[in-house]
Amino acid sequence: MATYTLFHNPKCSTSRKVDEALVAAGVDVETVLYLKTPPTKADLERIIGKLDDPVGDLVRKDNRFKELGLNADDYTSKSAVASLLFDHPELLQRPIIETSTRAAIGRPPEDVLASFLS
Repeated sequence: MATYTLFHNPKCSTSRKVDEALVAAGVDVETVLYLKTPPTKADLERIIGKLDDPVGDLVRKDNRFKELGLNADDYTSKSAVASLLFDHPELLQRPIIETSTRAAIGRPPEDVLASFLS
């Protein structure tokens, strides 16, 4: 069975749902509380390299994004997204599920979990 890494924010209900489902499935999960221990640039580049989703989807375009005066069109390349998330880990879309071969944004959780756990 694969080992899973979950980039997790316990304040996020979606992130908690994915965490609970992985634990309930009995899989080996390494949980990274990414706001306390932000991913390195190498971590971000590794995740981006495994991602099937458009790389810009890793960026939360919420109030913080707007406060920083950012434009979503500037964050469509792998390098731009990795740099932004390294500088502002709070903008990382959550949760992120990673295995040795794949990474995915855990939204919607049911679809992603079905894909990873099947």
